[in-house]
Amino acid sequence: MTSTINELIARQAKQYGSKTFLYYKDQEITYAEFDKISNAFAHEMLANDIKKGDRVAIALPNCPEFLYAFFGIMKAGAVAVPINIAFKPPEMEHILTNSGASGLIIGSMFGDLGKQFYAKGGALRWFKTLQEGKPKEAALAALNGFPLTPASAQSVPEDPASLIYTSGTTGFPKGAVLTHKNYLSNVAQFTPGLVTEGDRFLCILPLFHVNAQVVTTLAPLYVGGSMILLERFTPKEFFPALANFKATAFSAVPSLYAVLLNLPDSEKYDLSSLRFCICGAAPMPVPVFEAFEKKFKAKILEGYGLSEGTCVSSVNPWDGTRKIGSIGLPIKGQPMKIIANDGQELPDGQTGEIVMQGDNVMKGYFNNPQATAETLINGWLHTGDLGYKDKDGYFFIAGRKKEMIIRAGENIYPKEIEEILYKHPAIAEAAVIGLPDERWGEEVAAFIVLKEGQQSTQKDIVSYCRQSLADYKCPRKIEFVPTLPKTATGKIQKVKIKEDYIKANNLKTQHPARVS
Repeated sequence: MTSTINELIARQAKQYGSKTFLYYKDQEITYAEFDKISNAFAHEMLANDIKKGDRVAIALPNCPEFLYAFFGIMKAGAVAVPINIAFKPPEMEHILTNSGASGLIIGSMFGDLGKQFYAKGGALRWFKTLQEGKPKEAALAALNGFPLTPASAQSVPEDPASLIYTSGTTGFPKGAVLTHKNYLSNVAQFTPGLVTEGDRFLCILPLFHVNAQVVTTLAPLYVGGSMILLERFTPKEFFPALANFKATAFSAVPSLYAVLLNLPDSEKYDLSSLRFCICGAAPMPVPVFEAFEKKFKAKILEGYGLSEGTCVSSVNPWDGTRKIGSIGLPIKGQPMKIIANDGQELPDGQTGEIVMQGDNVMKGYFNNPQATAETLINGWLHTGDLGYKDKDGYFFIAGRKKEMIIRAGENIYPKEIEEILYKHPAIAEAAVIGLPDERWGEEVAAFIVLKEGQQSTQKDIVSYCRQSLADYKCPRKIEFVPTLPKTATGKIQKVKIKEDYIKANNLKTQHPARVS
């Protein structure tokens, strides 16, 4: 195994030079071209005083430029900080400030936002605005003749490669420090026997997410395969892309499988190239699972993981027994167990917290020793998820210790939303919870007590939230209530709110699995 991502790309460019690594619209970028363009990106950053260990943020949609930048940053010895492009400016600014980003590569879709961030000073000393999706020749021309040879910066396996921001117990995103070793170990752990150099992975998930980075980018890169990049998932484009590019695999969340299953005219496309699909982030309903496999003749492999574990921690085996509803078996080199509150391992069938360890477990949270100490204990990553293991070693999700809401695979923490709601002049109290939803797994709901004499509407609250929060975080369900249930000490009882609402409305409960 190569020791750094830089070495991996160089090795694969040498071995598969003229083979197409990346398909994007009508573009085909070979391994050699991908290596050279990302090298030029690295040289440009070094020329602009980006030093080893500096953080460089990326705010780009799915496009070749994201990948050139992502790997170019690592080749410069710096640390990539992908930003969710659904974030509003205040949320982006939090990431830039918290990471101490020295550089920013931002898409033209954001207008002069990069310039505005730069003008505020702070750690940011260089930014570059890119036109998204330009032809590879134009991408090279825009690099002003920077060398196409490897940059002089040297990295070692333990060097940080990225900061992946994930919601956590503080209510604001925390940056999980993932090293070169984390990424390469995780890819090496789950690809054997599954991914081959003949595979073409269709990437429909956002590249700022570790799932897209690991499963649909690094996995084919690692084995000499190819990836097909879509700007975003749209039902209209999915089947034509899968058929035209002869994709063999893709990764998606369960809600997308339900959408695909019900799309008309799918039978008119030749989907015979599709071998398998990877599913995570929420439980796959059994009827959807069975109907999808029957219709599209491709295996669905359900799995589990989180950003702090790079991506994949367990998966149902390709060549063994698959248990529907299970998150599968731990991948090789990834010990997992179920523990009680006292840290002792529990026997099969008993529910406790899922913990894991391995070379894919993050280094820690960036500049947050307290959160790191609470999550990494005695060499084990504490996931905050509850589950159990059966007699065959398969793991099952039972619930969550944390209050995290997972909507369509996106982690949402209630406190962040509540802090916005409490700034509303008409709101006295607010509690945000996740309610079960057949389409999205969970939906964000806000229970609100208005100040005496004040009035508001659901439309007003949602519009207010959208000024400060990404759309997927904004509550879709608003309930105005006279009071919120509390404990004797005055703490709002969110569990009671949820239980009472589910019972009163006869909602079907489910416990989404957590996969990054």
